[in-house]
Amino acid sequence: MKLDILAIGSHPDDVELSCSGTIAKEVDRGKKVGILDLTRGELGTRGTAETRDREARNAAEILGVSFRENLEFSDAFFENNTSHQLEIIKVLRKYRPEIVLCNAVDDRHIDHGKGAKLVSDACFLSGLRKIETIHDRESQESWRPKHVYHYIQWKNLKPDVVVDISGYMDKKMESVKAYKSQFFDESSKEPQTPISSSNFLESITYRARDLGRLINTEHAEGFTVERYPAVDSIFDLI
Repeated sequence: MKLDILAIGSHPDDVELSCSGTIAKEVDRGKKVGILDLTRGELGTRGTAETRDREARNAAEILGVSFRENLEFSDAFFENNTSHQLEIIKVLRKYRPEIVLCNAVDDRHIDHGKGAKLVSDACFLSGLRKIETIHDRESQESWRPKHVYHYIQWKNLKPDVVVDISGYMDKKMESVKAYKSQFFDESSKEPQTPISSSNFLESITYRARDLGRLINTEHAEGFTVERYPAVDSIFDLI
């Protein structure tokens, strides 16, 4: 399967919280999109790894992505090293995405910035022919995505690119709420966390609405980039 977009998150729910509106929009446009989770989020305060597995599958179905896989790296303890890079390179060479969406470069959770650098490095290394990887007993060809975009998470980073997701906010929130164990629930007996409050859940909408306001649309999602985005014409900017 050749992908247009591969969205990668350190934890299940990273992608839904940060770029699921963009994903839903591109799926509707006929693009092939996949999701890769690096860990099962097993150290999360609420729920279990098994709970998160089920929630991630439900969210993937809501978004209509072509596949979702999990590399099962160790939550909070994975490293940006050769072994972890190679596992991501195998996925990149298998699905050959044009665009990779990945974690925020700087954020509250240490796995987010760490995941951002790990994925970015793997995307570069995947294009080096002399790095050998094997999948299904066959040698893989090198592949480097054309673009790596970092979505925005807990911190209010200044975006370099803003994507209009008007009309897709409901689907975004539906995919977020698939993680029932994680977010606000008045009847839950689980411990409170920074993301389990009603304020946090509402913040997803008001951030999207504010970014939309800034580009004169209803809702939007923001991304930072590693190199200058280019357009063919000044009129391509809306």
